[in-house]
Amino acid sequence: MKKPVNVAVVGATGVVGTALLDILAKRQFPIGTLYPLASHRSAGSTISFKDQKIVVEDVAQFDFAKVDIAWFVTRRSVAADHVPLAAAKGAIVIDNSSQFRYENDVPLVVPEVNPQAAKQPPRNIIANPNCSTIQMVVALKPIYDAVGIERINVATYQAVSGNGRTGVDELSRQVDEIAHGKKPSLELYPTPIAFNVVPHIDVFQENGYTREEMKMLWETRKIFNDDNIKVNATTVRVPVMYGHSEAVHIETRDKITPQQAIELLRNAPGVKVFAGNDYPTAVTHGAGADPVFVGRIREDISHPRGLNLWVVADNVRKGAALNAVQIAELF
Repeated sequence: MKKPVNVAVVGATGVVGTALLDILAKRQFPIGTLYPLASHRSAGSTISFKDQKIVVEDVAQFDFAKVDIAWFVTRRSVAADHVPLAAAKGAIVIDNSSQFRYENDVPLVVPEVNPQAAKQPPRNIIANPNCSTIQMVVALKPIYDAVGIERINVATYQAVSGNGRTGVDELSRQVDEIAHGKKPSLELYPTPIAFNVVPHIDVFQENGYTREEMKMLWETRKIFNDDNIKVNATTVRVPVMYGHSEAVHIETRDKITPQQAIELLRNAPGVKVFAGNDYPTAVTHGAGADPVFVGRIREDISHPRGLNLWVVADNVRKGAALNAVQIAELF
């Protein structure tokens, strides 16, 4: 039997925090004492865990010497302020924000892809990658290992829950407003998201790409430990509540057939494959599920070593909370 560990979940009242608590319970993670934490405005509220009500504490007042593992599923600013303090107190910190992902001495980990990177993190900090990157590299790992990948061209179709409850609420509100003949009100997004497709996630960079698109390049290279792999991304927000979808086009170093790729993926951890003309979707397969779903696997008719894949996953679960729990399970 595994020794119980004391854990903290910072951001326990948010969308990802709620999912993380649910996953901890379902996977029977060996918890001694659970400390749900949040910012001052949410402190004092309660969360449910294994039929118990637990009071949420203020992260600013918490002593991280009490815990062995601390998950941060919160804003970058909160992570910047509190992650180093938690790590200095001896806790292993698994941070879901982008605050530490690109620092050389902080491992960026997807357990199905690079579990070895999580061993003995030098600063007691492990970063959880971006949701869109996680599902893509899980799907590509067996192909990368078998024949190499020189270039990835990806277009994402990302759910509004990538912006947390604010995104979900904005889509719901705008759908209702439009249904009643009203002009949709804008708060989070620069243009209506209801019944629309918006090619703008995060801030634009000097090169014309958004930060979300550049994250997929930076993170893929770091996770695969391959600075030569080329990644060209267009990230798009779509009116879907939960579940990111991606059209992934790769150019491999050596030729691989669709059937060979299917067989590799069938044996890959965390992957469920759809063959032939069957395919997964965010609503019917991704939302609420743990695997990365891969379908529409076919040769790229424009390139002799090209392969196309359609990749779907729940951005809140495998794209965030589940991956963070799996990192802790490596210990």
